[in-house]
Amino acid sequence: MEAYEAYMKQVAEPMRRELTGQGFQELTTAEEVDGFMSSAEGTSLVVINSVCGCAAGLARPAVTGALEELDKKPDNLVTVFAGQDREATEKMRGYFEEVPPSSPSIAVLEGSELKYFIPREQIEDHDLEQVQEHVSGVLRQMVK
Repeated sequence: MEAYEAYMKQVAEPMRRELTGQGFQELTTAEEVDGFMSSAEGTSLVVINSVCGCAAGLARPAVTGALEELDKKPDNLVTVFAGQDREATEKMRGYFEEVPPSSPSIAVLEGSELKYFIPREQIEDHDLEQVQEHVSGVLRQMVK
């Protein structure tokens, strides 16, 4: 089991960097999630990251592409990694109890309140351009 976890951690590292390299704060523990959520102000973009193909080919590129084309960015960019940082992911999902768990997924919060959620079903089986436009459209409306 230890070898498997070490392997998966190594596999996931470049997937983490796709977001952290774009300014996302990675929350890896339940305590980090609670700390962020208890002090979150303004608009936050939260990405529930994943190793799946739709995260690699759609979710992460759509989010980073949307951010590149926006003049006004969210106040906070944060991410948790489903399947890797389980406690952090579970804790973050607890803040959006009204939506079923989904990864990858994208949430927009105002303070600690969920304002918009893009589940996996609205990511997979869509074109990259469609997902990116969905994300950028939501952010244009919500980021003032």
